[in-house]
Amino acid sequence: MANATHEVQANDAASAAGVATVDMKFEIVVIPVSDVDRAKEFYMRLGWRLDADYDNGKDFRVIQFTPPGSGCSVIFGKNVTAAAPGSAKGLYLIVDDIEAAHKNLLRRGVEVGEVFHGANDVYAGPDEPYLFGRIRVSGPDPEHRSYRSFASFHDPDGNGWLFQEITTRLPGRIDSTATTFASANDLASAFRRAAAAHGEHEKRIGQRDANWPDWYAAYMVAEQSGKELPQ
Repeated sequence: MANATHEVQANDAASAAGVATVDMKFEIVVIPVSDVDRAKEFYMRLGWRLDADYDNGKDFRVIQFTPPGSGCSVIFGKNVTAAAPGSAKGLYLIVDDIEAAHKNLLRRGVEVGEVFHGANDVYAGPDEPYLFGRIRVSGPDPEHRSYRSFASFHDPDGNGWLFQEITTRLPGRIDSTATTFASANDLASAFRRAAAAHGEHEKRIGQRDANWPDWYAAYMVAEQSGKELPQ
C-alpha cells in the first residue's frame, strides 16, 4: 500500500503540468460563536452586509455576513460547526489604508488594537502571533511597505481578526491580465496613489505630462499585478 501511495503521488506530480486547472473560489469561512444574536449585533456594527439569517425554529440557525468589498463571506450560527467558540484565529481583512480602517472601527464603537508592524528579522516574542511572528512594534511600517502594517480586533467570543495593509501586490498574486477593484473606495484610493506618483514623474521630466491618463492606467495596472511601476 505504501508503494502504491508513493506511485500515485509521483504520477500525480509528473502529470500535473498537463492537467487543466479548475476554478475554485474561496467564499466561506465558518466562525464558531456561543451567542448567535450577540455575534450578529457585533458584525452588523462592523458595517458588514447581512446576506442571510435562517432559523428553523428548533435546532438550526445560520447567519452569513460579507465584509465590504470582499468576495468571501463568514458564516456562524447554531449547529454549523463543532469548533470551540472563539477558536478561529488569524482571519485577515485586506485594506489599502490601515489608518483609515482603524479609525473606521473606532468610530463604530469597536475595540481595536493600535496599528503595528513587525521587528524586521526578529520573530520570537511575547505578543499574540501573526504573519510575521510574535513581536508587534507600535505604529505602521516606517517605510509604509505593502503587507507590513497591521491592526487586530476580536469578536465577543474571541475570534481573532487582523487588518493588513496591501497597496502593491507581489508578482503572481493576482491575474495579471485582469484589473479589478472591489469598491469605489478602493478605486479612489488607487487613483490617489497614482496621482501622487504621477506628480513625482512630472517633477522628474520637468514639465506637465499631457498623456497622464495612459500613465495613470499603466501605474494602476502594474501596482495591482505586482509588476514594475512606471517611472
